[in-house]
Amino acid sequence: MQEWSYWIGMAGTVAFAVTAVIAVAPKGIDLFGASVMAIVTAVGGGTIRDVITNAPVFWSIDESYIWVALASAIAAFYARPLFTGKSMNKLMLYMDAAGISLFSIQAVDKVWGEDFGIPIAPVMLGVITAIGGGLIRDVLAGRQNLLMSKELYAIPVLIGCVLFAFVLEYIPDFRIVGGISCILLIFVIRIAAIEKNMTVPKWLLSEAK
Repeated sequence: MQEWSYWIGMAGTVAFAVTAVIAVAPKGIDLFGASVMAIVTAVGGGTIRDVITNAPVFWSIDESYIWVALASAIAAFYARPLFTGKSMNKLMLYMDAAGISLFSIQAVDKVWGEDFGIPIAPVMLGVITAIGGGLIRDVLAGRQNLLMSKELYAIPVLIGCVLFAFVLEYIPDFRIVGGISCILLIFVIRIAAIEKNMTVPKWLLSEAK
């Protein structure tokens, strides 16, 4: 289980680091700035989670997360000329979808294993871990964050986290299968939202006055 969670975290780190570089590329930022943005984005949500649970911050124990984020940032920085306009924006959205899918379920699994505030806290911190890095990225890049838009962004994450918490509580023997299934569910819903312009139902929106 630890190895499974570790590789999910690494995949999420790559995804978030790449989205950070793509997000700031139009700003004309240099390699150093892009690298800093990538690292902050990749570890931001997980850092918030570990501070809340009073656990050792994950990247302070295993610096591989920092090095993977840095390597991903450098690769994305020099590959960015391959993507322009809409293709760059869509790539960022796809990579972000992968990141939130991976990090949310990894976070639920980790917090559940720490026996912290079961069953509510693992779900809440799963969502926070997933969207925290992206929110930091968008704020630093001066972009409108997806949480404040009508897009289906946090809701798919919440659905996946709740379902995985159900698996951990009632059918823990299917932990790995359930985790992978929830990751795919979040990713598929998010991609569908991107491709089909799906938005949050009107009854969940507040009326602007």
